[in-house]
Amino acid sequence: MAVVTAAPRTAIGPSSIGLTPEQLPKHIAVIMDGNGRWAKQRGLPRIEGHRRGVKSVRTIVESCADFGIEQLTLYCLSSENWKRPPKELDLLMRLLQQYLVEERSEILRQGLRFSIIGRREGLSDGVIREIDKSEKLSEGNTGMRLCLAVNYGGRSELVDAVRSIARDASTGALDPDAIDEELISQQLYTGGMSDPDLLIRTAGEMRVSNFLLWQISYAEIWVTKKCWPEFREPDLVDALQDFASRDRRFGGLKE
Repeated sequence: MAVVTAAPRTAIGPSSIGLTPEQLPKHIAVIMDGNGRWAKQRGLPRIEGHRRGVKSVRTIVESCADFGIEQLTLYCLSSENWKRPPKELDLLMRLLQQYLVEERSEILRQGLRFSIIGRREGLSDGVIREIDKSEKLSEGNTGMRLCLAVNYGGRSELVDAVRSIARDASTGALDPDAIDEELISQQLYTGGMSDPDLLIRTAGEMRVSNFLLWQISYAEIWVTKKCWPEFREPDLVDALQDFASRDRRFGGLKE
């Protein structure tokens, strides 16, 4: 049976927040921190913080699409998160699977392209099944790319890229002298994607937590003390307007 997708929504555009398209980041990456902290402050179990965080995901995905952002990458589950209690991990897997099922129609309605980066080992069969389905159904969409980093670690990504390059070099398929930054970039999980222009981190933490280590070399970093479950469109607007005020020279001098 053919799958019919709705036409993508019409974006409101950056003019609604006083910016031009040229002032916006093309790619925003977000470290969604503070779900458990938010819940603890309110005497709630940690999983309630994760559930509330899903509402922030819905809001920010829609807002970024409205503003015309080309890609949004969300750090959902790090490779280090497997150190958490098994009960919490099981609940996170269930919540992720539920999100993939419930948000699929919205992803298609908005014309978003859905993708995942990270290692699949350890993910539940149900989660992998729903990931594959969402990627397949949305692959022809032309709207914003929504990328979820799941079981992701920046160092693991680099290790996997180096192994791939080393295998090609060992068989003679690749001249070691031909290895450059572009080749390495293409071997990363994010091969074919642009690097983030803006990295947003919530909960006030001043670290990048093994997230997109290669790709954020020249990203502007914006940190808010708000925990992720509290993050809403006005906070995103603050980040975008601050980004627009930055002087991005990429190591050069402005004439």
